[in-house]
Amino acid sequence: MESSPQNMELITKYFDDFTPTQLAQFTALEPAYREWNSQINVVSRKDIDHIYLHHVLHSLSIAAVVEWEKGTQVIDIGCGGGFPCVPLAIFFPEVQFLAVDSIAKKLKVVDAVCEMVGIKNIKTQHTRVEDIKNRKFDYAVSRAVAPLKDLWKWAGPIITKKPNQPNGLICLKGGDLHQEIFESGVRPKMMSIHDIFQEEYFMEKFIIQVKK
Repeated sequence: MESSPQNMELITKYFDDFTPTQLAQFTALEPAYREWNSQINVVSRKDIDHIYLHHVLHSLSIAAVVEWEKGTQVIDIGCGGGFPCVPLAIFFPEVQFLAVDSIAKKLKVVDAVCEMVGIKNIKTQHTRVEDIKNRKFDYAVSRAVAPLKDLWKWAGPIITKKPNQPNGLICLKGGDLHQEIFESGVRPKMMSIHDIFQEEYFMEKFIIQVKK
């Protein structure tokens, strides 16, 4: 099934400086995920019909608030089927991503989609993030995986402190987060995604940034 135009128009509505390669890769995501999702279910049926809104554009909200330089090292904690790392890897082709998840079959989908779409800058690792001891990253990203308290407990030790950069943890979350933020013990920067993308879907969805 080909990608429907209004879906890709959602992406190009907000981002207009893609190379032909990037446009082709974004366009190829829907058929790639449809093919693999029929074998290993990583995206709900409702979401697969709105993959550009619910997954791709949602992931790219991070790209709207950061500028990652060539060679930046990013870990996606609990990447699931590849969000936010797959859209971000297309957006930032010179940034290196490590996608980790404790469920191996989800990583199989990430690897397969990357191969089908031609993404070269994601490596996957079947592990729990708390078991990564020998590597450091500039940023950690995550989407609705765990409470902020846990995410920071896992991410903090593996993020390199950069004095003049706002690097650290960036996670995508929704709903009323006051209690979760209070319990985390950190003071994050919180941005409404609806302020970036005016789609109704992003009401009550937020980018949470914790500086190292």
